[in-house]
Amino acid sequence: MRLNVGVIVLLAISILIYFGVAQRVLDRLRLSDKGAFLIIAALIAGSFIDLPLYRGNVDITLNIGGGLVPLALAGYLLSKAGTNKEKIRAVVGAVLTGVIIYLIGSVFMRGGHEEFNTILDPIYIYPLVAGLIAYIAGRSRRAAFVAATIGVLLLDIFHTVYLITAGIPGTVHIGGAGAFDSIVLSGIIAVMLAELIGEGRERLQGGPDSRGRAPELINNLKDIDEQKQNAHRGDKNEK
Repeated sequence: MRLNVGVIVLLAISILIYFGVAQRVLDRLRLSDKGAFLIIAALIAGSFIDLPLYRGNVDITLNIGGGLVPLALAGYLLSKAGTNKEKIRAVVGAVLTGVIIYLIGSVFMRGGHEEFNTILDPIYIYPLVAGLIAYIAGRSRRAAFVAATIGVLLLDIFHTVYLITAGIPGTVHIGGAGAFDSIVLSGIIAVMLAELIGEGRERLQGGPDSRGRAPELINNLKDIDEQKQNAHRGDKNEK
């Protein structure tokens, strides 16, 4: 059985988590190492399971790893959002991401633009576009991840609605097949952009921006930075 790109990427992320490379990102997402491993295991195992939702003119199935798990994770991250504005940015970013990549797929990947199918593989172009749009709209790591993953998932839902309303027979695997790879890659790209750009911005301003954010969130961010600084000093002393 051929491993999907998304599965390979998740296995690589697991290795990084095991060696502590992704600890800072997990802290900002309010995830522990154990929790991250469980989520990755659920994504990988669920990617091979499809739940039939509807049989008819349009056959609809929902992939566990590419559909249910990302939705559950998005709900958890939204519940941990620092402000209502962050939640709104995540939801708006998801809709915006879904609409834009749907338009890209409709205009550039079909109908008189067949050359794009050989130059740009949707499995890679969708995550790149989704990750960038999600970060711009979501800004924070949590909001960017939610906007990217749910935005790509919405692409399948938009396609399902189109087939049903147009009366076109077909089969839709929501969150399955290539969509799973795109969802995984888009979430990682969005978080990477948020981490790189956000880290640079925080360093320039001397710490996390406190404007419009809950005091509890700011204190948690500061505690995380202090813990990492203390751990770094401890490593130096041991050496």
